[in-house]
Amino acid sequence: MFRGFFRLIGLLMLAGGFIFLVYDGARSVADSSLRITRLGEFWNDIHQFSQQSFRAEVEDIAPWLWNGVVQVVLNQPTFAVLGVLGLALMVLFRPRKPLIGYARD
Repeated sequence: MFRGFFRLIGLLMLAGGFIFLVYDGARSVADSSLRITRLGEFWNDIHQFSQQSFRAEVEDIAPWLWNGVVQVVLNQPTFAVLGVLGLALMVLFRPRKPLIGYARD
């Protein structure tokens, strides 16, 4: 049950990554220059207060973690982050290979 749920989440993330790839491509063609939506910008557009509170929580736990890890991830293109996370979930929760010659009871 959990395997199917996480595969569904992975598929939705993969679809979201594809949508952002098309969105960035359309914006790039319209502006005649490369336009990429960063994950941090997208998060600010959706809900800015939650990103600020997340930053405060992370800096309370480990101050180096914000600049070392989280800020690097937030500066990546949204389509790449969603695509990699979706692909990772799809691979990690893929169905088991059937055993040849054995019955699963």
